[in-house]
Amino acid sequence: MNAIDRRIFLKLAGAAGLAGISGALPSAYAADETALSKAKAEGKAVFYANITSVKAIMKAFNADTGIDGIYTRLSSSKFLPTILTESGAGKLLADVVQAPRPMLELLNEKKVLAPYHSPAAAGYPDWATKDAGITLFGIEYVSYLYNKDHVKETDAPKRYEDLADPKWKGKIVMANPATHSSTISWLVGLKEFVFKSEADWMQYLKGLAANQPMFVDSFGPTPAPVESGEKLIGISMPKYIITKAPAPLAWGPRGGQPLLGTPRAIGVAAHAPHPNAARAFMDFWLSKKAMSLLAKDVGEYVLAPGVFPPIDGIDKVKVMPVRDLSDSEIQKWGHEFGQIFAAK
Repeated sequence: MNAIDRRIFLKLAGAAGLAGISGALPSAYAADETALSKAKAEGKAVFYANITSVKAIMKAFNADTGIDGIYTRLSSSKFLPTILTESGAGKLLADVVQAPRPMLELLNEKKVLAPYHSPAAAGYPDWATKDAGITLFGIEYVSYLYNKDHVKETDAPKRYEDLADPKWKGKIVMANPATHSSTISWLVGLKEFVFKSEADWMQYLKGLAANQPMFVDSFGPTPAPVESGEKLIGISMPKYIITKAPAPLAWGPRGGQPLLGTPRAIGVAAHAPHPNAARAFMDFWLSKKAMSLLAKDVGEYVLAPGVFPPIDGIDKVKVMPVRDLSDSEIQKWGHEFGQIFAAK
């Protein structure tokens, strides 16, 4: 979600003017036979999400439960406006919703979500299940990719600091650090979790900017120039090693530094049209089986214990959630990064 999208979300959220929605679902629910029978009787679970490539999970859910999972993909720009408008009119069709954490936190504030702690989240990190209406199931992790046909492993950058080496001048692609909110949050995350001091971090930023990276709108377009050899390094997402296979992509840093990213979240709607099917869907989504499909097929980094994407070395690296920046912080840092990188 870029800064402009974020402002639109908040504006539309306010315009929706939702009244408080009461009525909480049970805080504990187990997909036992009785509950599953009720869920089957409801027939379907409607899933609003902006995550892609989930057909395998929906198919497995149908096969394992006999419940029809209906997936509706909402783009980032339509996710909150659609849900808030439908909910405000008392006509929300979704039983379960999924998006990056900040979006679901806003829905939780508007009481669109119900408190539900799925037993399938047992073993997840405590920080992933601390909110009553939101469960975090993955991290949209970011680092850098390089073209292994053109860059030998011994020559590849080992640390984030290596991206500032002048030898990479004109050879890097990244999302615009002035407008792409996820890149802004990631760069701030490096300051808070990786660099020892703000001075070190600022020196890194200026060195990276001096290498004159090519800017694109988001992470999605970053792998293509690296895959083709037009650029050698992309600040991007390791999951593309899976989704772009057999593209000659490898990832870094491999020197012990953590990978950072925005948490992915899921929650049950407060007035789900199919409440039992909604909880059954949540239980299935958070299960090791579903999370294994997401990791294996899409390369996602998930929080189910012991489940990792099939990317060499990912199971050894520490992956951490970045802090949610406020809208004013996004604006502030976007402006500063725009000046450092001479980006608009």
